[in-house]
Amino acid sequence: MKFDSFAIQILRKMYFYGYIGGKHTSVDNLQKSFPKHERGNVKEAVKVLIKANLIIPKSTGSGQHCSLNPRMIDEIEKMVEE
Repeated sequence: MKFDSFAIQILRKMYFYGYIGGKHTSVDNLQKSFPKHERGNVKEAVKVLIKANLIIPKSTGSGQHCSLNPRMIDEIEKMVEE
């Protein structure tokens, strides 16, 4: 499956900071490194990654958080290294 540049950048950021499995971050935090006019594209990319089972969503009291799926980490590493 092909992903756009936003999805790849999100995976790189989450992999670099170690948001894998039990360690998670807010979707709002993922948007911080992107320009303000591109933040809508980031939310759409997160939805695509959730559907592809690369990101695991977690509902919390402070909004939606997410982490990388540890079962898919080999595939994620290949995508991040490209």
